[in-house]
Amino acid sequence: MPEKRLFLRTDNETRFVRLSPISQILTILGSIGFIGWAIVATAIVLLDTIGSGNFRDQARRDQAIYEERLNSLASERDNRAQEALAAHQRFNTALAQVSSMQSQLLTSEDHSRELQRGIDVMQSGLRHAINERQILREELAGIKLQIDLTNEMTTDGYAAQAVAKTMDYVHDTLEDVAQERDYANKRALQAYEKMSSLELEIQFLEEKADQIFRQLEDAMTISVKPLDKMFRNAGLNTNRLLEQIKRGYSGQGGALAPIPYAPKGMETIDLTVNRANNILGQLDKLNIYRIAAEKAPFAMPLKGSFRFTSGYGPRWGQMHRGTDFAAKSGTPIYATGDGVVSRAEWGGGYGRVVYIKHAFGIETRYAHMAKIRVKKGQRVSRGQRIGDMGNSGKSTGTHLHYEVRVNGKDVNPMIYIKAGRDVF
Repeated sequence: MPEKRLFLRTDNETRFVRLSPISQILTILGSIGFIGWAIVATAIVLLDTIGSGNFRDQARRDQAIYEERLNSLASERDNRAQEALAAHQRFNTALAQVSSMQSQLLTSEDHSRELQRGIDVMQSGLRHAINERQILREELAGIKLQIDLTNEMTTDGYAAQAVAKTMDYVHDTLEDVAQERDYANKRALQAYEKMSSLELEIQFLEEKADQIFRQLEDAMTISVKPLDKMFRNAGLNTNRLLEQIKRGYSGQGGALAPIPYAPKGMETIDLTVNRANNILGQLDKLNIYRIAAEKAPFAMPLKGSFRFTSGYGPRWGQMHRGTDFAAKSGTPIYATGDGVVSRAEWGGGYGRVVYIKHAFGIETRYAHMAKIRVKKGQRVSRGQRIGDMGNSGKSTGTHLHYEVRVNGKDVNPMIYIKAGRDVF
């Protein structure tokens, strides 16, 4: 590159700038570097813009899918609740039918025993009538013998007439006895026929009762097993839980009390009573599980749209002892089970926090609230609003920090949420 001069001319004078070969090379290299930098920077900005757009679209799609899943779970929970209510109503109807059928069986059995006693009385009368007939026959034979002797010993007509009257009286008496015998036999046959009909009716009622009992036993198995699984998945001892609920609800009697007796000598009725008592025991267990499910925190603390931001477990070198749910500020927060508020105040890093003590040694905590809507010592129910979502305390954004503790030890809240989701 030869040396060049760049002339700058004005009205009064003319000047020039000398461009050496080195200056020209440096100028060209600087221009090329600037253009390359501009191209690379523009490409980076475009790629970052495209990538951010794809990430936001993917996040929106994930949120829409999750909300759709939550809506379907809520609908399934409502359907399960309706099915449980319908099954309970069907059970009550079937239980009323069983009670009615048992009353009919007892009435039929009493009627059968009365008929048996009547048959025994008629048979006794029939045997008595037969004995009397035999005695009269023997007396008639003796009278005939006397008549023969009288005919041989006397020819008096008056004596013969008296004997004839005696014979007529004996004959009439025998006819009356025969009629009573026939009538007794007829009544005995009618009683036997009615007894056979009652036995068939009792057999039909027993078969119908057996079918109803089978349906009730299947319904109890289907109803109790999911609840038993729910509590076991939540880490609760079901035997200890049942005993604890029974101690709190220790009243006697009522529709679920066992049937205390069975008629003597009636094995079929004894078996029926045993099956009925087993079903009543299963229903009582189902009722206890229902009470326990209302007391334990199996529900979600949020009902609207939200997203999980952090789960239970180690996080950034520390133990995260709860589950975080993010939503917009002011989102309602609900109690996950029946209990008593043990703390409702500012809790340092928790910010505005609410503690609720539930049955079975369970405690739930709701942290970083924007507003608290309950007071210490207040009794709350499942689904009752206790506060609003916020960003108070040691928090990096608006969210709910939710904890579950059993006997003072933290557990994964999702164990209870998933266990309740399988049933409700």
